[in-house]
Amino acid sequence: MNFSTLGPVAAPEAPGDNVIAHLLRSVIFRDYQKAFEATIGLPLALRSAGSFQFPLHGSKNTNPFCALMAGTNQTCAACLQLQQRVELEATFGARTIKCFAGLNESAVPIRVGDKILGYLQTGQILLQEPTAASFRSLRRELAGRGVAGEFPQLRAAYFRTRVMTKSQYDSVLKLLSIFAQHLAALSNQVMVREIVIDDPVIARARAYIAEHLSEQVTLRDVARLAHRSTCYFCKTFKQATGLTFGDYLARMRIESVKRMLLSPNKRVSEIAFAAGFQSLSQFNRTFRRIEGRSPMVWRDKPRIIFAA
Repeated sequence: MNFSTLGPVAAPEAPGDNVIAHLLRSVIFRDYQKAFEATIGLPLALRSAGSFQFPLHGSKNTNPFCALMAGTNQTCAACLQLQQRVELEATFGARTIKCFAGLNESAVPIRVGDKILGYLQTGQILLQEPTAASFRSLRRELAGRGVAGEFPQLRAAYFRTRVMTKSQYDSVLKLLSIFAQHLAALSNQVMVREIVIDDPVIARARAYIAEHLSEQVTLRDVARLAHRSTCYFCKTFKQATGLTFGDYLARMRIESVKRMLLSPNKRVSEIAFAAGFQSLSQFNRTFRRIEGRSPMVWRDKPRIIFAA
């Protein structure tokens, strides 16, 4: 049996890919991932909803047993099916599923309203100490899947698997659930703030948008300012920021609105027009799409204000 690690599996683009791509590059996620893996000792991945991949493979904390299993066609298919299952079941909160080898993997959804942007994923642990009997049962399971050979190497990796009590692991998932809420609250800020621009034309366009948010900023005007055709500017803006011009403008305005909503003396309608929205219906639709709730609910609901 060849236990060489498989390469990455290509995945179709999922609805939350754009948001997750920005979060993956963000300082807040990278710092948390580094601290989590160093302190807890488990791998941590962030993946888009609907992605068909091995999210935990490649981490320096990947379970060596799982790394070996990923090198066989029979078991990698089972692993991918597990990823799909845990995603389907982790709709409203953390969900843990046990694989055929008895290891546990968990996914925690990142939700904005009724939309799931992606998942934080960890695991590859046992909730009970491995035993000779459990390994014999695993060998029979592998034989039934057509996997045979090199079992001393596999046995050694299996007995090195991290073991945690259920209460310990539940506490780990609680930490990830809190962080998932944090990421959901920060998702829009990250998308509009943590964009590194090398193109000076796009940088000037972003500066112009920021300075004229309360005005009727149009694509044609900004493209003209950039000395580009509308079509060419749209293409280069999307390539540079990962967002369409319209989506970027809407998200910038929503961040402006959220700052103004912190003042209890301002009416929502007043805030909407001050941020550059042309109608209350347009404003409400945009706010709900980006924040997952109405501006009134956002303002009234007790919350922690995070900074990206």
